[in-house]
Amino acid sequence: MRWPAEAIWEAVAPLVPGFTVEVLPQLDSTNTELMRRSRGGAADPVLLVAEEQTAGRGRLGRGWHSAAGDSLTFSLGLPLAPADWSGLSLAVGVGVAESLDPAIRLKWPNDLWVGDRKLGGILIETASFGDGASGARYAVIGIGLNIAPRSAEGLSTPPAALRELLPHAGAPEVLQLVAAPLVAEVLRFARSGFAPCQARFDARDALRGRAVTLSDGTEGVAQGVNASGSLLVHTAAGLQAVSSSEVSVRPAAP
Repeated sequence: MRWPAEAIWEAVAPLVPGFTVEVLPQLDSTNTELMRRSRGGAADPVLLVAEEQTAGRGRLGRGWHSAAGDSLTFSLGLPLAPADWSGLSLAVGVGVAESLDPAIRLKWPNDLWVGDRKLGGILIETASFGDGASGARYAVIGIGLNIAPRSAEGLSTPPAALRELLPHAGAPEVLQLVAAPLVAEVLRFARSGFAPCQARFDARDALRGRAVTLSDGTEGVAQGVNASGSLLVHTAAGLQAVSSSEVSVRPAAP
């Protein structure tokens, strides 16, 4: 595959001094690799792409295997110091979805959906670096997108594929579409937090108005998100604000 590394670098480098783009034929996981590097003292801004992942990771430790050409898997590593980290995964989802197709919806807190099928996921991890005095952390923002149709076997949510929306899409072309808008969105978040992005998330919210079940068994109806990115759920006990660290949420079974 021919990757647009130079074009992406030219678009992003003016925004992020020292930025690099790196494409490797195979990795266990782009997130795992950047976290390894951060533990070794490397906290450079980088976009790391793996043509194939052998041990990709989703939220809550779920696996995400990707074969070359069938999906796009990459991680963006950036030193960030936002006043509040809440809602970063939602802002990332907005940036990716808006750069691809109006049909893509966002399932709180970190999935991209087409209809009720999963197109991709977001995994954000952070590591401390330096003396910590600045409050900055090294953020590793991992994204996996299905490019070609894949089997639903073993998956709790049926998969969608980007080629349903963009028939001629390949992983390199999709990366060029999403990379610079993603970096710009993350930098906006670092400056201003999630609140300015809230209305854009609302426009793609896959759960609003739907019955949901929280991981502790609580049932209710999703009512969108608040200015900090917490999910609002109307339950028998009243309106609850649910943070991404507390629960996982999926549409309730009919």
